[in-house]
Amino acid sequence: MRFTVSGMTCGGCIRAVTRAIQSADPNAQVKVDLPTQSIELQTVLSTSEAQNLIEDAGFPIAKIQ
Repeated sequence: MRFTVSGMTCGGCIRAVTRAIQSADPNAQVKVDLPTQSIELQTVLSTSEAQNLIEDAGFPIAKIQ
């Protein structure tokens, strides 16, 4: 699944998103692209679960692809 988010600016943001997702799915693969403000996930989590974790980490979802 892929999300476009807002507010990611640095490595700390990448770590925050990765930790949030992997706290619920330790085997999740998280790829963050800062220039495009996108997150690509390979996870067993549902889209809504992943969305809630990302938003709870402080990054509003702009688009779900």
